[in-house]
Amino acid sequence: MFLTLFYDALLTLSYPQNCAICCRSVEQRRFGVACEACWNAARILSGAETICWKCGLLSDEVSPVRVEEVRCRRCEAQSFTAARSVGPYEGALRASVLELKRQPYISQHLETLLVAAAQREPLNLSTRIIPVPLHARRLRSRGFNQASILAHALSTELRVPLDEASLVRVSSTEKYRAGLDAKGRQDTVAGAFEVRHPRLIANEDILLVDDVFTTGATVSACAEALTAAGAKNVFVLTIARA
Repeated sequence: MFLTLFYDALLTLSYPQNCAICCRSVEQRRFGVACEACWNAARILSGAETICWKCGLLSDEVSPVRVEEVRCRRCEAQSFTAARSVGPYEGALRASVLELKRQPYISQHLETLLVAAAQREPLNLSTRIIPVPLHARRLRSRGFNQASILAHALSTELRVPLDEASLVRVSSTEKYRAGLDAKGRQDTVAGAFEVRHPRLIANEDILLVDDVFTTGATVSACAEALTAAGAKNVFVLTIARA
């Protein structure tokens, strides 16, 4: 512990990094792009909040006796079993997502938060981890898939098998989706994903990983393909919920 703190202090002095939110110094490298104060100010979900059991949307309802009874009714047509995130798309989480789109790296602190979220019910039932895939052309352009970075970290920490081969994106629509409403986003990803190795998917509880849950259209399209291939459940985990 002392050596880690010493190393962090040395790095901070040698290569000072400003917080992406408040511009103060980031005290420890494990916090990534945000300082400790901004992480403390972030709204991190603990699992005790009242949320839609299916899509994870925060609810103002008084918590019922059975948490699975809470439903927002807006996600009923979506194909995944349940979706959860570390917290809302703001502050330190937003800064972390934006940094991940630029650099294939997640901070130790963010990794710890993701692992904690994955260990809560019902995501803790997962038997296989799959990142939301990029189209091959998009992957060549960017150089890495940010969802794969998250999936690798989770697979290592949770000791759950990682599968980057079974689910593929067969149509490239990412760049056309900005500004679209939920229906527009749903239309652009309809039929965009296919399962190439259904024998690896059959009867599995899939943990589908991505950086941000916006309308749920992308993860729902993935879940539809996975369910058609025989997946028992498709759980979704993202850094943030927009």
